[in-house]
Amino acid sequence: MARHQVIHIHAEAPPKPPEGQTCNGCGICCLAEPCPVGVVVSLKRHGACNALRWSDGQMRYVCGLMTGPTIIRRMVGRWIAAGQGCDCSLETETTKGDPE
Repeated sequence: MARHQVIHIHAEAPPKPPEGQTCNGCGICCLAEPCPVGVVVSLKRHGACNALRWSDGQMRYVCGLMTGPTIIRRMVGRWIAAGQGCDCSLETETTKGDPE
């Protein structure tokens, strides 16, 4: 049985790439639940990661931990497998506005 979860995505976010393709910052994975590093930062295992940030300049989501000092970026990048491609198997469905 499929589990449904509603997440709120920035209107300008890129669409989720297919699993295994290059990450494009769609944010789906981190909006659905934090990664192991995000669990520590967010102090929760469900819901959007508190470290997730929207970048107006890049028009994509970024991990806030990846914007810190170089040593932190390197460690976190390894822990979250940054640059390794989309590992999110979630399927998305778009709704057209709020029901009236």
